Amino acid sequence: MRSIWNGAISFGLVSIPIKLVNATENHSISFRQIHLEDGGRIRYHKVCELEDKEVANDEIGKGYEDADGSIIPITEDDLAQLPIPTAKTIEIVSFVPAERIDPLQMGTAYYLQANGVPAAKPYTLLREALKRSNKVAIAKFALRGRERLGMLRVVDDVIAMHGLLWPDEIRAPEDAAPDSHVTVRDAELDLADALMDTLGEVDMDSLHDDYRDAVEEMIESKASGAEPAETPKKSDGGGGKVIDLMSALESSVRAAKKARSEGEEGEDVAEVTELSSRSRTKKTTAKKSTATKKTAAEKTTAKKSAPAKRTTPAKKSTSSKKTTSAKKPTPAKKKPTPRKKTSA
Repeated sequence: MRSIWNGAISFGLVSIPIKLVNATENHSISFRQIHLEDGGRIRYHKVCELEDKEVANDEIGKGYEDADGSIIPITEDDLAQLPIPTAKTIEIVSFVPAERIDPLQMGTAYYLQANGVPAAKPYTLLREALKRSNKVAIAKFALRGRERLGMLRVVDDVIAMHGLLWPDEIRAPEDAAPDSHVTVRDAELDLADALMDTLGEVDMDSLHDDYRDAVEEMIESKASGAEPAETPKKSDGGGGKVIDLMSALESSVRAAKKARSEGEEGEDVAEVTELSSRSRTKKTTAKKSTATKKTAAEKTTAKKSAPAKRTTPAKKSTSSKKTTSAKKPTPAKKKPTPRKKTSA
């Protein structure tokens, strides 16, 4: 690994020559800016605004812009003469428990590599002292023109250093907290604990960047002239919709355990029962309507036949007064009978 800084670790009166190398690397895919019309690269040129011409790198220096807009030139010699003891030294100032370090402060990680054979002994001494104490070392060092804060810890058999932000560079978290007061019930906490237990732990080495893999496959397809395959979009989990927390937790636990089959079978039975009841209702309604139609038809027939019986005795009444007077009481008793049936 190529070193980016050479210096020494100052451990009391002990000096340990070391090389600083990057402990991480960036695997993200970078893109170039191009001209959409012809695909040409878009490049940036460093131009002096006073002369309006491009300037080479060896003619470019540093400068500080004052409040009034004027530029104060700063040379490398000016920076080198600053009274900074950490210009070439990682100065350890204290040893603290690891839990004292807020992860918000942690930044870029480096490996400290012993520089030469004489550095092996003091390097190993510091490494073993950190291991046995279960502490980390807080140090100050200068890199790329500014003094920084660092934390030294042991990774396997190597001393690693994490760049730390200064305490005044950490923002207060109060503004990010919810404004309203929310009460969480014990039942909700129990479900959250069950969900965490169900998800369990994960092997960090098994995690990888799915987005980067998809971008690489898309680039390979375009390079070969084939159309990239369309991948199904994943659900956003409801987006910004307001959902019932208990229902969401219960659903998450069921999904993690893959035990939703019983609930789905229960829903199918309910649907079949509901459909059968509807069909029975339809059949019953059809029977009732048929019976109603028959009753109405019978009533209509009865009404039509009733006047025919009335007209017959009216014609017979004209034969003679004696016969009519003798026979009138008999049909008078029979006439109310069809009237009662009709009213019924």
